[in-house]
Amino acid sequence: MRTTLTAAALGLALLVPFAPAAHAGDDDGEVERTGSCSGRADWKLDVKRDDGALEVEWEVDSNKVGQVWRVRIYDNGDRVVATRRTTLAPGGSFDVERRIANRAGDNRIVARSRHLASGQVCRGVITFG
Repeated sequence: MRTTLTAAALGLALLVPFAPAAHAGDDDGEVERTGSCSGRADWKLDVKRDDGALEVEWEVDSNKVGQVWRVRIYDNGDRVVATRRTTLAPGGSFDVERRIANRAGDNRIVARSRHLASGQVCRGVITFG
């Protein structure tokens, strides 16, 4: 019984770091989520109000300089960003910042990046009201 409980606790401990973390922000309603990609990279998605619009920031950190990634960001299913980014020195990361319209109701922001050489995928989601 003790072995089963220990194994279950270890299994749960291993799952927790992979769950996206959410952080509430300040008066502008900032919401930030972080998580792990399908490989060794990590991601951060940040959304906040900015003069009637939304400021969206998507960051991927792979700790490897020179990687080319395809980046897509969607707002309620409509693509608002389609670009490529290369990870830069010194940290081996890139970011994409965009101001987008703050639509009526909730905005479901989905950011997705794929490393073109390895196929590693990063995906973050925030529903911003």
